[in-house]
Amino acid sequence: MSEADKINVSLLSHTNVGKTTLARTLLRQDIGEVGDRAHVTEVAESHVLIESPAGDSLILWDTPGFGDSTRVLKRLKQGEKPVGWFLSHMWDRFADRPFWCSQQAMHNARDTSDVILYVVNAGEQPSSAGYIDAEMRILGWTGKPVILLLNQLGPPRDAAQSQADVVQWQTHIAQYKWVEMVLPFDAFARCWVQEGTLLAHVQRLLSPQRQPAFERLRESWRERNLAVFRESMQALSEQLAAAATDAESLEELDLQGKARAWLGAVATGAERTDARLERAQSDLARRLDRRIRDTTEKLVQLHGLSGRATDEVLKRMGSEFAIDRPADADKASVLGGLVSGALGGLAADLGAGGLTFGAGALIGGVLGAFGARGLAKAYNLARGANTGTVRWSREFLFARVAAALMRYLAVAHFGRGRGEFVSGVAPAHWQEAVSQALVRRRASLDALWAGSVSAGQAATAAGLLPLIKQSAQEVLIQLYPDVPFFK
Repeated sequence: MSEADKINVSLLSHTNVGKTTLARTLLRQDIGEVGDRAHVTEVAESHVLIESPAGDSLILWDTPGFGDSTRVLKRLKQGEKPVGWFLSHMWDRFADRPFWCSQQAMHNARDTSDVILYVVNAGEQPSSAGYIDAEMRILGWTGKPVILLLNQLGPPRDAAQSQADVVQWQTHIAQYKWVEMVLPFDAFARCWVQEGTLLAHVQRLLSPQRQPAFERLRESWRERNLAVFRESMQALSEQLAAAATDAESLEELDLQGKARAWLGAVATGAERTDARLERAQSDLARRLDRRIRDTTEKLVQLHGLSGRATDEVLKRMGSEFAIDRPADADKASVLGGLVSGALGGLAADLGAGGLTFGAGALIGGVLGAFGARGLAKAYNLARGANTGTVRWSREFLFARVAAALMRYLAVAHFGRGRGEFVSGVAPAHWQEAVSQALVRRRASLDALWAGSVSAGQAATAAGLLPLIKQSAQEVLIQLYPDVPFFK
């Protein structure tokens, strides 16, 4: 085994493009200061991104942003002469601190970096960003290989949309041979899988002597993230198994009670509602809501999010996921009532998956209007001689698997550096990928639901786990096919 090594990667960009936001997302901790103004970061700061058991470390540098790029380039070129050195290291420090900070960032990158990550605003046309060419020449001055990262892309998009942005930037910077590649990498909506893609390209730019150490670092990164993936799938399986085995018992009305119900129906011309049935259904819904909330909170913690992240992710799933087909006014009002009421977690779950896979009609049977028609798809009502049992139907449970995977994708793409929540819509290609993965496993899932009562919660969770894991793996591979992160 080769000796332990320390590899340095620097984040550089024009000021206020989002370097520190990206650093927070990569590091999964709040570092530096984030603000909508120029020169928030004043000095280069180093942070350990990954460590290997052998003692290797990957260091991420968050640096001050470029300001007046043309002027910075001129000063850097003057730095080899005595007067230029004095102006750069002494005069500018006190006369124009932001200008001095930009210069120091470049010296730090040249002296310490193995690879430079140059971050640009993907929402800006490269031809209209007048500073790009000057900063490209500054990056050339450092003599280090550069990976250009497209940040601030907005909601996650499919491969074709991302590739269009990549081609546009590749064309614009083609003359600068030190820029080795262009990658879409949004601090707000990247997935951990994309970090693996970035690390693979960083490794490719290192010398042969550094390769063994970086391979150990990549393996450490992979094991860390796969552990989070496995725990996430376990949490989802346990939540779904609890729903599949949950039930409420109902005692049959005595003869006198049945007579009163029948007479009431005759007198009013409408079937009398069963308060016991409504209460049982409400109890089922509230337990499911609590489990959804608890599971979402666990996913958030596993992915290095904190603070208000749990509430914000629930809001995102509950109100902003795209729906494959329009919902009628009655269903929309029920969902809106859930969001504003006590069952926000269940509303989020329904918003993520309840309106897909042919399960749109079941929303009306979750809370309120618990008539026989509204309940037909959401619940099974199995009556015995003296008791009845209310439990979730197979169709409803199948839709919950879809919602669980959509919830996982939402959390896995939510970058810590995002700070205050920014509204967005989950892309349609997520739903398509989830649908394709689950349709192939419909028969296996139905068999699990059928045997869940006799098997029990633990056995049902154990049976669900491989199906959930395989589905999630297929979805991630379909969304991000360029790195084989599952072995």
